[in-house]
Amino acid sequence: MNRTQFKKTKRSKKKTILYSLLILVGSFAILFTTYGVYLAKKAENAANKSYQAIESRAKGSDLREEEVKPLTDNVSILFVGIDDSEVRGYGDESSRSDALMVATLNNKDKTIKLVSIPRDSYVYVPELGYNDKITHAHANGGTRVAIETVEELLDIPIDYYVKMNFFAFIDVVDALDGVTVDVPYDRLEKDENDQYTIQLKEGRQTLDGREALALARTRMLDNDIERGKRQQMILEALIDKASSASSFTKYGDVIDAIGSNMKTDLSFDDMKSFFNYISSGMPQVDTLTLSGYDDMSTGVYYWQLDEESLEETKDLLQVHLELKPGNSNLSEDDSSSQSGDSEYASDDSIE
Repeated sequence: MNRTQFKKTKRSKKKTILYSLLILVGSFAILFTTYGVYLAKKAENAANKSYQAIESRAKGSDLREEEVKPLTDNVSILFVGIDDSEVRGYGDESSRSDALMVATLNNKDKTIKLVSIPRDSYVYVPELGYNDKITHAHANGGTRVAIETVEELLDIPIDYYVKMNFFAFIDVVDALDGVTVDVPYDRLEKDENDQYTIQLKEGRQTLDGREALALARTRMLDNDIERGKRQQMILEALIDKASSASSFTKYGDVIDAIGSNMKTDLSFDDMKSFFNYISSGMPQVDTLTLSGYDDMSTGVYYWQLDEESLEETKDLLQVHLELKPGNSNLSEDDSSSQSGDSEYASDDSIE
């Protein structure tokens, strides 16, 4: 082979390698584009299946002067965790809420404030016309009553809700290959069927869905405030995991996990609007708690909210939603909304 033939052969090999790389890159692009289209269609079908509007709130919250859109406006979402398992014998709309969290989302700076409401908080329930545990609001009228009670408590509009039962939670965590969190102590805890089969171990670790649910529910060694903090921690870990690039291929499983175990009044287009909050990675999430104290004066356990702390939390949320002027970057550390000490551990058997 002469020098000219060698050069031509060398250039030919380079072109072959280059073409191979281009084909490989193109194949991946087609693959991910196709997967993205597949996911979008799959997500749209799941969203349509889980969509459940509340008739009396078809035009949004009564505390809004006009309809809002998450793509352009600051909005709030109420997350409702319920136990509608056959073991408890509750139906979807007659079960107590096992977890209540409100997220306010600021569209300008893409920040989130997340407040956990202790399930035994003694609050006014408009549907009942008297004060009761906030966990009983959902049991006395379902999602609508839960939303109205939270609006009454925090004095902010609740624009959307997402309601999920235990099984959806477990499946979502498993679909993301678990969540990494700090477990505060060793404890044998109940599973989703109220059987003591979950052994929690102290320390930082990755939990599967059943373990994460047990950690989210346990409160016998501390109180509802600490329980709320654990739920916030788990939700943050889920957001962090979902926003990572490595989770892209798991989105299909996450969508499948939601299935019929989630209900929401967010449309598919609304859901897509929230992608901007995680498109650049984990958003800034400030967690808030409602401080208070234990009250057994009536023979029934209640969490009595500290009024001053409650007012400060309401103010923070209103500012974050830009319903009033102020600094929306303040967090709980900048206020006095700290959790109170508890001598009691609330239990589901205590009314």
